[in-house]
Amino acid sequence: MKHNEPFKVSVNGQHHFDLHPTEAQELDIVPDSDGRFHILHDGKSYQAEIVEIDHTARFIVAKVNGTRFSISIADHYDRLVLQLGLSMGGTQKANIVKAPMPGLVLNLLVEAGQLVSKGDPLLILEAMKMENVLKATGDGRVKSVHVQKSAAVVKGQLLLEME
Repeated sequence: MKHNEPFKVSVNGQHHFDLHPTEAQELDIVPDSDGRFHILHDGKSYQAEIVEIDHTARFIVAKVNGTRFSISIADHYDRLVLQLGLSMGGTQKANIVKAPMPGLVLNLLVEAGQLVSKGDPLLILEAMKMENVLKATGDGRVKSVHVQKSAAVVKGQLLLEME
């Protein structure tokens, strides 16, 4: 694993920069509460809040001092997959949705038989006091829902089946 290669970070699709792992470790970030953080950088203080996070797509929506930012992060392996042309095309879809981490199902946003489009929210999973919106990876129909609202789930647990 290449720990010395930078992460490629894109903010709002317009600002692109490299962030080396050592720089990321040196950031002065203090958790405040429920997905909120206090950040010190170059002698300035910032209040940040995670609004949405998609671990699979490595995509974060955050508010910093009240301004909303969309952030994409790619590591060495993400870039390699793109270079080799191995990324999933728009026509592929996952037939199952599993819990990416342990957590609590806060809300089910779909039901069996419902048609969904790529990017549609399926359910909200709370993990480490943050709300994570799990979204459809492709167009399809919800075949079955395997969890209920307020259910505790473990990493890798089957949540939904698509067709």
